[in-house]
Amino acid sequence: MGVPKRKPSTSRQHMRRAYNSVLKLPQMNKCPQCDAPSLPHRVCPACGFYKGRQVLTVTAGA
Repeated sequence: MGVPKRKPSTSRQHMRRAYNSVLKLPQMNKCPQCDAPSLPHRVCPACGFYKGRQVLTVTAGA
């Protein structure tokens, strides 16, 4: 069975593991109020609603 001759350096380990975060892109959902794309479990940046109630006041053209 093949066994590594030397231990991989910590720098090489971090470089290998860093690519895993690139693979997963954030999934966008449609806001039920305005149908704008928004991240799940966050306030909609277009209308300011979260869970059916207004949380932020959004000004148009800002």
